[in-house]
Amino acid sequence: MNTFIVMFLAPVSVIDEWMKVPQEERDVQEKKMQADWQAWMAVHAGMIKETKSAGKTKRIGGDGVVDTRNDLMLYSIVEGESHEAVAQAYVGHPHLGIPQATIEVTAIRPM
Repeated sequence: MNTFIVMFLAPVSVIDEWMKVPQEERDVQEKKMQADWQAWMAVHAGMIKETKSAGKTKRIGGDGVVDTRNDLMLYSIVEGESHEAVAQAYVGHPHLGIPQATIEVTAIRPM
């Protein structure tokens, strides 16, 4: 079995625009996405070892540490037979209902 990190991304600008939508409208759409997500998880639960939400970000560079934002919303650690098999499992995932959203699957290897 191989291990992968799956990153759920959405542009910061899209999320900022989403937050301008009235709360009542967001609630309806978010409930639908949550239900779709739970249905997807029920089918794929065996491959997922951990899922966490991304939080505030610090960028460290030659000039020190600064607060920043990036497109990472969530990540999962998953196991699967192959990189291709794991990637295919995420085709059509509910996260892709967010405009311009993407999902990246990266192999994790021992150092």
